[in-house]
Amino acid sequence: MSSSIPGNRDLPPSQYDLSTYWGRVRHSADIADPRMLFVSSSGLESAKQLISSYKQSHVPAMTPELWRAKKVVDSTLHPDTGEPVFLPFRMSCYVMTNLVVTAGMLTPGLQTTGTLLWQIANQSLNVAVNNANANKSTPLSYSQMAKSYLMAVSASCSVALGLNALVPRLKGLSPSTKLMLGRLVPFAAVSSASALNVFLMRGEEIRQGIDVYPVLSEAEKKKREETGEPIQSLGKSKKAATIAVGETAVSRVLNATPIMVVPPLVLLRLEKTAWLQARPRMVLPLNLGLIFATSLFALPLALGAFPQRQAISAQSLEEEFWQKGGKDGMVEFNRGM
Repeated sequence: MSSSIPGNRDLPPSQYDLSTYWGRVRHSADIADPRMLFVSSSGLESAKQLISSYKQSHVPAMTPELWRAKKVVDSTLHPDTGEPVFLPFRMSCYVMTNLVVTAGMLTPGLQTTGTLLWQIANQSLNVAVNNANANKSTPLSYSQMAKSYLMAVSASCSVALGLNALVPRLKGLSPSTKLMLGRLVPFAAVSSASALNVFLMRGEEIRQGIDVYPVLSEAEKKKREETGEPIQSLGKSKKAATIAVGETAVSRVLNATPIMVVPPLVLLRLEKTAWLQARPRMVLPLNLGLIFATSLFALPLALGAFPQRQAISAQSLEEEFWQKGGKDGMVEFNRGM
C-alpha cells in the first residue's frame, strides 16, 4: 500500500469518507476493481514514483492522477511488507479466482466425490487468500499453516457431507423444499468453514498480538514530515488482534452469504422455466453469470463492513497501552483483509 512507499508526507487515506459505511464500500470497490489486474509492472512503478513525489512534497496536492496511482498501489501492495501480493490472491482478483470454485460448489446434483473436491478447492483458496492478505507483523509458520488448513478442510467437508445426508431424511417437507435446502448446503459449509479458516490461519496473531500505533494529530503529522521520523510501534496487542481477526471472519461470512444464496435460488427458479428446460446447456453459463454478477456487488459490501486501518481507544486494549494513545487517546492497527 502507499504507506510502505518512502517519504515523510502521508497521503490522505482515501478520496472517500472512511468513517461511513458507504465511503468504505466505495474505497473497497477500488481495491477490488478487477481492472487493476491489467496494470503492468511498469505501470506499478510509475504509480509508486508519483506517490513518492507527493510524499517528498514535490507535488503540492492530490490530483486525479495521484488518486489513480494510489488505487493501483493499494490494490497491489501489502500494507505491512510493501511487496506485491501474489496476483491470484489479491482482492482485485478475488471475484475471478473465486468464480470457478464457487460455480463448482453450486453445481446441481453433485455427488460425494465432487462435493469433497470442490470444498477442498475452496478451502485451499481461502487459506491462500487469508495468508496473503493477513497482518504480517505476526507471521504463521508453515507447520501451523498446514495444521490450520487440514482443520478447515475437515470442517467444511464434514458440514457439506453431513447436511447432504441429512436433508433427504427430513420428514414433513415437500420435495421442492428439500431441493431448495439441498442447494443451500454449500452456503452452510462455506460460511462456517470460511469463518473458521480465518481464525485458524490467523490464530498466531491472537496468540502473540499485532503491532499497534498511536494516532497522530495534525501537528504531529506535520512535525513528522519535517523530521522524517518513522512511526514506532507501541507494541503487540492480543486484544487488537482478536478484533482484527474477528471482524475479518465476519466480513468473509458477509461476502459468502449473497454469493452462495442468491445464484442457486435464482437458478432453481429458472430451471423450472420452459426456456431453460429446452436449453439444458445454458445452465452452466447462467450459473457462472449469476455468481460473477453477485460477487462484483457482494465483495465491496463485505469488505466495507469494517475499516482496514482501524482506530480504537487505547483504553479498550491491554493496560500497557492505556497511557500510550495518540490523538484523543486513540491507537490504530492494520486489520488485514
